Amino acid sequence: MPRHLALVLIVLCGLSVPAQAQDAAAPFDNELQRFAEILGTLHYLRGICGNNEGGKWRNEMQALLDAETPSGERRARMIAGFNRGYNGFQQTYRACTPAATLAIRRYIDEGLKISRDLTARYAN
Repeated sequence: MPRHLALVLIVLCGLSVPAQAQDAAAPFDNELQRFAEILGTLHYLRGICGNNEGGKWRNEMQALLDAETPSGERRARMIAGFNRGYNGFQQTYRACTPAATLAIRRYIDEGLKISRDLTARYAN
């Protein structure tokens, strides 16, 4: 399932706003921030659960930033979302547990839903 999330991220990259509007909030910013938070969560949880993915989820976040090219406050909010997801679970889980594994599945499902919804509403 994580491969599907990564593939949908590539589709999301096509949602970038026109260059002149990059500093203004895009209509899908809340969803992108949530998506960034999910990527941060997965980066932490998949790491403690021994999935040997290295920086995969951080790299996905970087790909999202590279495609969206937010600046200023938009960029800061997206990065804060990623960090919030990572730090929130770092404080809760020190080892992989059944609850952590369940959380991974739920966050992958939520990330897929967000990416499908965004693609359906905003992709050309």
